[in-house]
Amino acid sequence: MTFEQLRIFISVAERQHMTAASQDLHLSQSAVSSAIAALENRYDVKLFHRIGRGISLSEAGQLFLEEARSILRSAEAAEVMLKEIGGLKRGILRLVASQTIASYWLPPLLLDFQKRYPLLDLDVAIANSEQAALQVEQGRVDLGFVEGEVDHPLLAQWPIGQDHLLLVRSTPFPEKDIDADYLRSARWVVREKGSGTRSTFDQFLRLYGVDPDSLDTVLVLPSNEAVRTAVEAGAGITALSSFVVTPALKAGVLHAADLDLKPRPFFALRHKERYRSKASDALLDLIRESGLMREKSLDARIG
Repeated sequence: MTFEQLRIFISVAERQHMTAASQDLHLSQSAVSSAIAALENRYDVKLFHRIGRGISLSEAGQLFLEEARSILRSAEAAEVMLKEIGGLKRGILRLVASQTIASYWLPPLLLDFQKRYPLLDLDVAIANSEQAALQVEQGRVDLGFVEGEVDHPLLAQWPIGQDHLLLVRSTPFPEKDIDADYLRSARWVVREKGSGTRSTFDQFLRLYGVDPDSLDTVLVLPSNEAVRTAVEAGAGITALSSFVVTPALKAGVLHAADLDLKPRPFFALRHKERYRSKASDALLDLIRESGLMREKSLDARIG
């Protein structure tokens, strides 16, 4: 049966009259009669008693009327839901981000997003870059945000922001230039493999001709905050995002090396073949707008 047949049946049942129903529905009387006949013939049941020129609901028709109304109410609710989702007035946006991004870079953007779309729910998971890419691949989230490039044929990625890694420790660095020998002789506290911070740090070491596996590593820890706290306590040296260490540098509990590390890009990840929700596109639009506003602000200050 079709929704149109259900609408016709309900209108006839409520009016107990074919002509009145056809006028209300803006259909011909023959179309209304045909729809009722199609239902009765398909299921071999009489929905109406036909007495002279009048009609009334049969027992089967009375039972079916409540079911038909329920079905149309559910269909109308589903239609409203789809319209609200399409209009960003309802729904949920699932994200995963690596620790630095989730803790420092992303929250202000999510706050702006919720102000713009207050009826959308946000579900944000935190994982290292490798785990975040896996969640995007498996379709468990709409978007991922990571600190390192991901080599995966099913994932699209593009830069959306950046930060700088800083080499820090609890006491001032020596004035001499930091070279490969210094890096090899230092005691290190580092993030776990698979994290964007660790991946970027390893690339930095290789530029100096240092094998990351040859370092004197005293601690491997699973979060930026744990690494920072250990280094503040004098456990060794580390490389962390400027977002993570800036408060400690200002407080004088950490000191940065005079070393120019290249900017580290942040990347957005999306599955190439899965459906692109309007909510995820709206967040990416907001991120792009935010980047343009920052660039204009910087240009104004320089000018």
